[in-house]
Amino acid sequence: MFKTINLSLLTILVFFGTFVLASCEEDPVDPVPVGPFSIVETAQNDAQFSTLVEALIKADLVNTINSGTFTVFAPTNTAFNQLFADLGVSGIADLSAEALTPILLYHVVAGEVKSTDLASGYVGTASTGPNSQALKVKVDVGNGVMLDNATNVTTADVATTNGVIHIIDKVLLPSNVVDIATGNNDFSILVSALTRSDLSFDFVSFLSGDGPFTVFAPTNAAFQDLLDSNAAWNTLDDIDAATLEAVLKYHVISGSNFESTALSNDLEGTTAQGGTIMINTTNGVTVTDANNGVANVILADVQGTNGVVHVINKVLLP
Repeated sequence: MFKTINLSLLTILVFFGTFVLASCEEDPVDPVPVGPFSIVETAQNDAQFSTLVEALIKADLVNTINSGTFTVFAPTNTAFNQLFADLGVSGIADLSAEALTPILLYHVVAGEVKSTDLASGYVGTASTGPNSQALKVKVDVGNGVMLDNATNVTTADVATTNGVIHIIDKVLLPSNVVDIATGNNDFSILVSALTRSDLSFDFVSFLSGDGPFTVFAPTNAAFQDLLDSNAAWNTLDDIDAATLEAVLKYHVISGSNFESTALSNDLEGTTAQGGTIMINTTNGVTVTDANNGVANVILADVQGTNGVVHVINKVLLP
């Protein structure tokens, strides 16, 4: 009896061991990925970036992102879904590689830029505009990190082997010169002037065109100085429409993307108003108008998809 029990027990153990070995052979467990990872690998191993990875593959940018050290502002799947809803498409399949490439590259900055290295201002991206100039994304660090006045960095400084990822809650779209103006609070008076309802000229449609344009954009302080120069002008509405139109056109050179490196002493530019301005680079960049008023370029080369914006501290008068 004792031998019979032992034999039965042995039979059971052998059967159980065979079952376990067979189960292991049939259902192998995939190894858990172990870092460190590159930027692309980090995205591939995080489910919230599956749409971003799909977009990078379709635009054939995987090797590009793997080929250097970069900072990537990485939109989540939720951010992409909002973009698809805004565009009226169902997903990446509805967007061409040609359409995706400039958008994706607009999220890429050369070098490793951690959140502590970011400062308010404009940063060049891997996306390019006229003359192959780097498009600029606007950065604000007053309360967390915000990009182009609408996109928030929700998680910063995700370390990778070839740079850093900052996770964002909205897909960035490359800005044209109108977007640059509307996306900067210091141009709110300029935007109000460009969109005044009684103007006969549609500045928004004009400046949203192919261009290229070189725009000298006066700050709010510059417009306030203009209003203060005439006792009859308390607001923009006090300036008659014809005068305001002429002044606004006088700040635009159409047909050229003059970045600061292309400007030179005594360079005469013909404006969309028909008059000329004189540019001098002896001591910084200055612009002289038809009344010998001199404006200083206080921030140069804010590059957009259809032109470049130079910020000036005085309104030019034709």
